[in-house]
Amino acid sequence: MIDKTVTDAATAVADIPDGATVMIGGFGRAGQPVELIDALIARGARNLTIINNNAGNGDTGLAALLATGGVRKIICSFPRQSDSWVFDGLYRDGKVELELVPQGNLAERIRAAGAGIGAFFSPTGVGTQLAEGKEARTIDGRDYVLEYPIHADFALISALTADRWGNLVYRKTARNFGPIMASAAATTIAQVDQIVPLGSIDPETVVTPGIYVNRVVAVGQRRWLNGDVFVGGVTVEGDRLEASA
Repeated sequence: MIDKTVTDAATAVADIPDGATVMIGGFGRAGQPVELIDALIARGARNLTIINNNAGNGDTGLAALLATGGVRKIICSFPRQSDSWVFDGLYRDGKVELELVPQGNLAERIRAAGAGIGAFFSPTGVGTQLAEGKEARTIDGRDYVLEYPIHADFALISALTADRWGNLVYRKTARNFGPIMASAAATTIAQVDQIVPLGSIDPETVVTPGIYVNRVVAVGQRRWLNGDVFVGGVTVEGDRLEASA
């Protein structure tokens, strides 16, 4: 019997070693697997390479992981914003390495890893410092640079619902990087609000098939009695949920 469920977040991340490359889903706070990140912090893994769209917000989630000093390098497209003070301080002190990747290239490099694509040519970054040292080619009169896939040892992602086979359904924009990261990692771990019986999920609504998921942990429904929802460490009012969750 296939059963990919685990009892808690700590068990789910228990084998992530020092030096691992870890993809973490989320677009800012939306879709960030906070419980899995907190478990990784408690795990105490060091010398990690993290792939994420951002470099953390405030003092929770990914920012809290960075604050432990356990991250050696971060690969992301949007490292700085008004509340990215944790990354800012670490980077200015030379305590974390940054690989800056334009957002479209980041998504495509992750997707390419999952699709088995060896490399691809992209027009993004042509003529900038981001293209330095990369193979260039002109195709049909347009300049491109060669980009390589990004693979990971682990992917930590957040979804709304799963079954014990690991089929995942997401909530709105919380989907963001989860599906492509799930296919690009050797081991994918998903936290969900709830795990439902087999057959409860309409196959037409499955976004990430269970074949890409190795472990699933239920963290509980992130909804409070007043209709607000707990998203990435902050409370989002019900009428703002459509845009934020």
